[in-house]
Amino acid sequence: MVQDSSFFIDLHCFLRYAQDMNKKKLSIAIIISLTIITGLFLMHRLFFSAPQTQEEQKVFIVNRNQTDTQTLDKLKTQGLIRNKVAFKPVRFFKKGDIDAGGYNVSKNMSAWQIAGKITSAPDMKWVVIPEGYRKEQIGEKLAETFGWSDEELDKWNTEYTKNRIDYIEGTYFPDTYLIPVDEKGFDMANRMTRRFDEQFALYVSQFAQQNIKWTTGLKLASIVQREAAGKDDMPLIAGILWNRLNQDMNLEIDATVQYARGKTDTGWWAPIKSADIANIDSPYNTYKYKGLPPFPIGNPGLDAIEAVLNPTETDCLYYIHDSNRQIYCAKTYEEHKANIEKYLK
Repeated sequence: MVQDSSFFIDLHCFLRYAQDMNKKKLSIAIIISLTIITGLFLMHRLFFSAPQTQEEQKVFIVNRNQTDTQTLDKLKTQGLIRNKVAFKPVRFFKKGDIDAGGYNVSKNMSAWQIAGKITSAPDMKWVVIPEGYRKEQIGEKLAETFGWSDEELDKWNTEYTKNRIDYIEGTYFPDTYLIPVDEKGFDMANRMTRRFDEQFALYVSQFAQQNIKWTTGLKLASIVQREAAGKDDMPLIAGILWNRLNQDMNLEIDATVQYARGKTDTGWWAPIKSADIANIDSPYNTYKYKGLPPFPIGNPGLDAIEAVLNPTETDCLYYIHDSNRQIYCAKTYEEHKANIEKYLK
């Protein structure tokens, strides 16, 4: 009987010991869990949380051809992420490319929210307008970039770019634009003419000093832009065109006929044919009509505008480009024919 009592006492002690051990293990487990949770919380606060709690809207710009490393540097520099090293795994788990453009972000966004934002569709898109494009070409580029309907593209050509008589063509300044995806076509047209006004303001007074209407200078610059092989031969071409105008000669410029003809199966500026010169009855056909066309034939850059203001002094009245785009000018038509024979045949 005594032995039985001893057994139960030992069993009771063992159970109490086991219970105490379980409590200790549970306590240790709770402490470890709390430590891990606290560590994760602190790590999140230090590396992944929003840099500030107050909302501060801004546009984060990703330039064209910008690398992921450069993007990471800009995010840190602009205070949109707390730590570049910590952001890398976030970027890894947020699949998707970072497209060039502008993104509406805020400093109260977490690292995960920032990563999600910049790997989604941009809120603003880059649009590059090359020098010499006519407004219809600009419209096609905008339509492709922003998913315009045919109706919207037609409005660009017939409404948005015809609000002011002197701004029908030539004033949609060739440049690189960052445009909101929800901006209306009419506002895009105004954006480009405002840029033209900013860039062209300096030249208005220079044209006035030479007793040249700015609209006349812009028309001539648009022709120089289309006819030149590059910046270097623009002043010479401008000088030759001024000579023709001053001598009351027909300009006889292929580019003006191309403009009158419009788009072909091979584009807007395909080479003209003799039939085009003969059959196109348009004030833009400078083989048939003297003087400048009614409006510019494209949107020139500043180099072409400066060439018109500062043309090369020359006695030449004709010019050609060979297959390497090297220019040759001639004082007489006989010299011009000889150049054609020598360099083009």
